[in-house]
Amino acid sequence: MERFTKREKDVLLLLIEGFNNHEISDILCISNHTTKAHVAAIYRKLNVVNRVQATIACYFLCELNPEENKDFLKVYEKLKRF
Repeated sequence: MERFTKREKDVLLLLIEGFNNHEISDILCISNHTTKAHVAAIYRKLNVVNRVQATIACYFLCELNPEENKDFLKVYEKLKRF
C-alpha cells in the first residue's frame, strides 16, 4: 500500500470521524476541490470506493500493523467500541 501524505492523513481522520467534504475543507482551510482530490487519492491508495470502505480498511490496517499506523489508532479505538 502506498503511504499517505500528511494532508491525506488529516483528511482521512476527519472523513472517518464522519465529516463531509465541505466540513473537512472548512476545518483544514483548503478548497473543496482540494478536499475532493485528497479523498480520491485516499480511495485509490486504500483500493476502496466510499467512506464506509475507507473506514473499514483503516480499521484493518490498525489491526494488522498498529505500529505502522499510529496516526489512526485514536480513531481505531473509537471504532472498536462498535
